[in-house]
Amino acid sequence: MEACDFRDAIPRFEGIDAVVLGISGDKVSKQARFKEKYRLPYRLLADTDHSVSEAFGVWVEKKFMGRTYMGINRTTVLIDPNGNVARVFDKVTPAGHSAEILTALAELSG
Repeated sequence: MEACDFRDAIPRFEGIDAVVLGISGDKVSKQARFKEKYRLPYRLLADTDHSVSEAFGVWVEKKFMGRTYMGINRTTVLIDPNGNVARVFDKVTPAGHSAEILTALAELSG
């Protein structure tokens, strides 16, 4: 849902000097199938060793139906042109999230 929300919003990102990237712990081959299936026009990055997720603090212990496991906490990170974290959105709601990000980008650009 979130991937398609961003896919559909891509034209609104084009004029604001922003790059949309998706990242997950899935293998490149799985991401390629996902990207093709949903016709995603942006890059997907494979974090199979979880090093990026760990660096951003989103590789966390999760619980579901009494089972504890490690996984990625759905998060969006806005990185400014200087490579600094400008804003972090945790506990993301997938539907409509791209609009929230577009608003935040407008606020950051002044």
